[in-house]
Amino acid sequence: MSFFRVKYLSFFFILISFFSFFNIIYSYYFNLYLNLNTYYFSLIISAFIGLAFYKLKTPEKKTTIFEKILTVLLGYFLMPMILSIPLYLSIYNLTFLSAYFEAVSGFTSTGFTIFENIKHIDQGLILWRSSIQWIGGLYFLYSIIFLIDIYDESLKKTLTNFLSFNSSEVLKQSIKIFFLYSSLTIAIFIILNIFGIRSFNSLNLAMTIISSGGFLPVNDLSSILIYNSQVIIFSLLMMISFFSIFFTYNLIFLRNKNLNFFYEDIHLFLYFVVVVSIFFVFFSYDKNFIYSFLTLVSSMSNIGISLNLEKSNLTFIYLILVIIGGSFFSTSSGIRFLKIYSLTKYSINQILSFSKPKNVFMNKLMFSKIIFNFDEINKYFLTIIIFVISLFFLTTLLTLGDIDFESSFKLAILTLMNTVNSTAYGLNDFDFNNLHFLTKYFLIFFMIIGRVELLSLLLIAKKFLFKN
Repeated sequence: MSFFRVKYLSFFFILISFFSFFNIIYSYYFNLYLNLNTYYFSLIISAFIGLAFYKLKTPEKKTTIFEKILTVLLGYFLMPMILSIPLYLSIYNLTFLSAYFEAVSGFTSTGFTIFENIKHIDQGLILWRSSIQWIGGLYFLYSIIFLIDIYDESLKKTLTNFLSFNSSEVLKQSIKIFFLYSSLTIAIFIILNIFGIRSFNSLNLAMTIISSGGFLPVNDLSSILIYNSQVIIFSLLMMISFFSIFFTYNLIFLRNKNLNFFYEDIHLFLYFVVVVSIFFVFFSYDKNFIYSFLTLVSSMSNIGISLNLEKSNLTFIYLILVIIGGSFFSTSSGIRFLKIYSLTKYSINQILSFSKPKNVFMNKLMFSKIIFNFDEINKYFLTIIIFVISLFFLTTLLTLGDIDFESSFKLAILTLMNTVNSTAYGLNDFDFNNLHFLTKYFLIFFMIIGRVELLSLLLIAKKFLFKN
């Protein structure tokens, strides 16, 4: 295991032990003794592995990008095993596969659950499920920093003057991400409390929002969001995981404002305004636009949760928004809006160059001086191809598992985009608990692939297809 940079993983195992300890204190304080002992196991095991990984000596040679990818993948498979311990040892008689499925779903911020009725789960375990999401969202952000060298130049330029790539600066920015992530979680929690949402629900929803997860502390979100003001503020808070996590920091603390720091968020804001305007003009006929607005923001940020009060026939549009996704440096998934925009603009410029050969068409992003080149367009196109192939493959596997084609197709999209099934997509009653064990393995694998696809598969393809 020496070629894995396991010291990178040690921090997260220590973080798991911290949340285990927090759950123990919480359970004692509120007299929740049903699953108390399970958190002791996760505390001891995660602390032991974390310390062992930290003390493990690794070669001094420079880490290759493939070693980094293997390290990130190892974390996505190994950490859910530890996180699944309280689920597996709980009083709810879960098989290890079901517990691991639940943990992977939370850690990848997907939100698929094997629990049919959340009311039957004690508060400690509900909080543990939300903690899994929170840790997974932070792990994804750290993975972007850890694998920063594989990203396209235009995306790097959002961080070029802000993040140098030596180890000391990476550590500094990782600490900054941790405090930003934690501060935003606390801010969401406080705001939800101000708007009259119960503290326990506010805490769980805050961890769901910041991580773009899908776990809820209740069966039906409408039992928490009772008033229109609560629905509106909850919808607006979900936008935090749609934009870059650095957006708020740069807006407040950056002295010499440079559009390189904001150009992606400006594009995302315009995209958001256009989509909301179209929905308001053409799809607000039922006078319940605030419910459609919640689902709209939830889909764009890849959270996916919605209110069961909404009876919508806009499933296909919501799925398209899920596929597009949000910011490069956010906890949302998706192909990413900026890549689709760049690919579309390049294609239009190519067509125009043939019809007007005397004109020069620049492949330049609006609101910035950034010009994307042909190599980046190849990567963007390859991203689309990988998604289509993965979607076809997973849909076929789910269909072979006795799931009807429509549900298989929708579920494949949501799995690859790490978005929870809900009323918006017509899959809110989908039963994950009774799936065939092979189907659960397929979903586990593709939930992880959906989280690391742009970090690993794209680079591997580049090695063979773009050798120069």
